[in-house]
Amino acid sequence: MNAHHPVDADTWTVAGRTFRSRLIVGTGKYKSLEQNAAAVEASGAEIVTVAVRRVNVSDPNAPMLTDYIDPKRVTYLPNTAGCFTAEEAIRTLRLAREAGGWTLVKLEVLAEAKTLYPDMIETVRATELLAREGFEVMVYCTDDPIMARRCEDAGAVAVMPLGAPIGSGLGVQNPVTIRLIVEQAKVPVLIDAGVGTASDAAAAMELGCDGVLMNTAIAEAKDPILMARAMKAAVEAGRLAYRAGRMQKRRYADPSSPLAGLI
Repeated sequence: MNAHHPVDADTWTVAGRTFRSRLIVGTGKYKSLEQNAAAVEASGAEIVTVAVRRVNVSDPNAPMLTDYIDPKRVTYLPNTAGCFTAEEAIRTLRLAREAGGWTLVKLEVLAEAKTLYPDMIETVRATELLAREGFEVMVYCTDDPIMARRCEDAGAVAVMPLGAPIGSGLGVQNPVTIRLIVEQAKVPVLIDAGVGTASDAAAAMELGCDGVLMNTAIAEAKDPILMARAMKAAVEAGRLAYRAGRMQKRRYADPSSPLAGLI
């Protein structure tokens, strides 16, 4: 890497906060809080997303995530996992703000339990209301360029289209629409949901996304710590490849060495 393209200088910014790592990891499905903390450390992530309704961050009489992952070192991103209406999500994030002073939040309003697809009508409505209340809202949305733009217009500080259904591990299913979202967005775009292995994360970054959020891909790996390391490398490699600019695809072979002038 030459002096013109230092890796450490390739940062991204959301709501005025600047980060080097483009990998965001979750805090669910791990066997223990200790394992979760070790995976975060191995991943190099600077942001962890926390399901306010499921993860203890406020009751000192029970094991607290903050005892294992230091909120002074890692940015906590409270999310509304498990919410199915705008009102439910807004209430959850108000509680998070009261509990920890968090204003940078991740909004997800689900349409149904089977697919865990976002209800975009409720999502846009909640985004508008939360933005008015001073929240900085990173929004989980469908991989639809029009709905992503609606979220941005409603005040989202980042749009987070799904790569595939939550927890499916299927990888990015619609690279064409993800690329369209990236091209039009004036805020960061992060793939949220569907990553299963390192090549999925690299592919997402090669599309020009600013980052990738994942939970199940690491937590349900046979060796979560090793997978966290793999994801760190994959996100970095995918980003470097995007910045480098890939070669053109061709229908036929093109020799690496010129054929003219052969002896």
